[in-house]
Amino acid sequence: MDAQIIWTIVCGLAIMVGAVGIIVPVLPGSILIGISLLVWALTTGSTLGWVVFGVGIVFVAAGMASSAVLTGRAMKKQSIPGRSVVIGLLLGIVGFFVIPVVGLLVGFALGLFLSELARQKDARAAVSSSMAAIKATGLGILAEFGFASLAAGTWGLGVLIHFLNR
Repeated sequence: MDAQIIWTIVCGLAIMVGAVGIIVPVLPGSILIGISLLVWALTTGSTLGWVVFGVGIVFVAAGMASSAVLTGRAMKKQSIPGRSVVIGLLLGIVGFFVIPVVGLLVGFALGLFLSELARQKDARAAVSSSMAAIKATGLGILAEFGFASLAAGTWGLGVLIHFLNR
């Protein structure tokens, strides 16, 4: 088996793990996709590989930036402090290991709610701000995943072209 084929398979698997990592924040996400694109460009050593890397990394950066902007804007609009999100993420990580499949989401929502309840001292307001934060986070994840899918599609097209022209 050719080394380029092996590295292409490894990069493809890493891109899939990166895509899952955007949805499940415990795993590395967009950064892993960007690194995979770089490794594939280095492995092929071709102009096509570098074009795929350039286009893909623009998609990855756009996804990360849009996620941060969309999430940050919504959090700022609702006056939700970063501390609440961090507590939600920490409890989400705990939940990931305690409750199979849905633990990450349950832990994140619970941590966010408890932090907001401690901050606002009102359950109704805490639920409202927690739901706004969850929606904002979901929107950010959706945007980042969409751009990551574009990067993965660019890579897939590059792989097809590369191996058809060999």
